[in-house]
Amino acid sequence: MKRAPPPQRPSGPFVSYYWSGDAIRSRSVSGTVLTGTLDLPAPPQRVLADWKREMASRLCLEPGDVEQMPLARTQARWPDYGLCLQAMRDWTQGQGLADVLGSADIALMACRGARYHHDGGQYGGAAFCNLFLSEDQGLDVHFPATGMRIPLVRGTAMIFDTGQPHGVILRRGTGFRESDFAAGLDLAQLFLTWELPIEDARVAGALGIEFDIDAATASRLNEEQLRANDARVELNPESGDW
Repeated sequence: MKRAPPPQRPSGPFVSYYWSGDAIRSRSVSGTVLTGTLDLPAPPQRVLADWKREMASRLCLEPGDVEQMPLARTQARWPDYGLCLQAMRDWTQGQGLADVLGSADIALMACRGARYHHDGGQYGGAAFCNLFLSEDQGLDVHFPATGMRIPLVRGTAMIFDTGQPHGVILRRGTGFRESDFAAGLDLAQLFLTWELPIEDARVAGALGIEFDIDAATASRLNEEQLRANDARVELNPESGDW
């Protein structure tokens, strides 16, 4: 029996096609990740307990899940919550982004690890800005296309292109494995996230984004997607390979 040839890896360049108003527009995908470690207060025990109850009872957070948490309760029960926001505003201003957070929506998220994925099919018009609130549990955010690994500790801040593949894996690990996250919620991570408009000149400049690099293809598409070699690309959720 003849073996099927191995799947061809896309050689790039990767192009993000995203909604800009009522039209699809094309742009480059940046491998740049802005990152730092901020001095944040620790969440009080009643907030930690509330997070754990929410993840266990309502979200039923499973290995690999990334889900939204109620933010209002955390804001009400954490007197130092505002210090986290101020630290993030100061850091982003130091990255040359001025008051870009002021007009961006904020959400509280929880993850129990994260399978490799990109968000170019839904958030191609944005960059993600994340601030991690949990203690160091021996996890990294891994960007497989570049090899970059960022240790997740309380105060880890990062800004990256939504089209850049990423996952949350064990620091000693080489890929995402459900079994690594099987023992309860001890490895769950909580983080604040903002969607920064990629067309904001400050955001595009910080990440080195180029626009309208494939207007011909963009004109015939009707949904957001990530493409290379004139084909839509898919990601292996366990290895991060295309």
